[in-house]
Amino acid sequence: MRLGGGLLVVLAAGAAGAGWWLLAGLVLAAVAAGVSARVPEPGDALVERVAVAVARLSEVTGYAIAFGAYVFPGHREAAAAAFVVVVTGVGFAGLKIPPIVVRAVCGLLLVAGLVLVGVCVAVPPVATAGGPQPPDFAGVLFVAVLALPFLRPAGRGKAGLRVLLLGAVALLAGFAALYQLGAVRLGLSLTSLRDLLSAADADALQPMLTVVAVVATVLPALAAGAEVRERTGPPGLAGVAVAAVAAYFLPVLPVLVVAGLAVVFELLLGVRARRYSADPR
Repeated sequence: MRLGGGLLVVLAAGAAGAGWWLLAGLVLAAVAAGVSARVPEPGDALVERVAVAVARLSEVTGYAIAFGAYVFPGHREAAAAAFVVVVTGVGFAGLKIPPIVVRAVCGLLLVAGLVLVGVCVAVPPVATAGGPQPPDFAGVLFVAVLALPFLRPAGRGKAGLRVLLLGAVALLAGFAALYQLGAVRLGLSLTSLRDLLSAADADALQPMLTVVAVVATVLPALAAGAEVRERTGPPGLAGVAVAAVAAYFLPVLPVLVVAGLAVVFELLLGVRARRYSADPR
């Protein structure tokens, strides 16, 4: 569920930073996400609760910016801030998403992604500037950090299979976008997926993209709000307020970087917790 909202912004940011090496970064992120499925959740110490809250709220801020850019482009900043306050606040208040709704949304997003990939691959691309570039290891690592929060499995059951599926979908979407637009054009705009449909002569699908943007951002933000409440309690509302301010003022790239680094720190805390439980001395 998180991947759909993440791809709305990660592909453009990753292409701007790594070009065609975006694909290698997605592979590395999928590998890291698969490994992370074996790392236990952080404990209940203050630093661990704060780390998880920062990670989830950073992801929510990314969803909010994507929502504002794709759904209300003329009022992106205000829509992003309102998204954080309303959607995350509703999740914080305790709204639970029924599992059947989660499965239905995941199926919808998967179908929408495959349709997008099919359209982009079926239509010959316009000639794009730039050719293959030398290996960019820093760019690959950069993309992996950006994509990791959105490729991590939400639960432990069949985590490896789900990460494999998520990674495959992300790779297909990344390849289709690069094939149709090229790395330079893909990285130019936060809403490059709209340009992608235009380039593929599929402007009739723009309303579908808007619906996908709403669904792919609202549901994971609700879940993140509920997790923040479980971890922090009422003090987490201060974090929601900070996220709303960040969504209004910040561009998406630093938000994605903070989200990725926060998830890495969260995983390190999980590793530390496992080592401590194995050797309490």
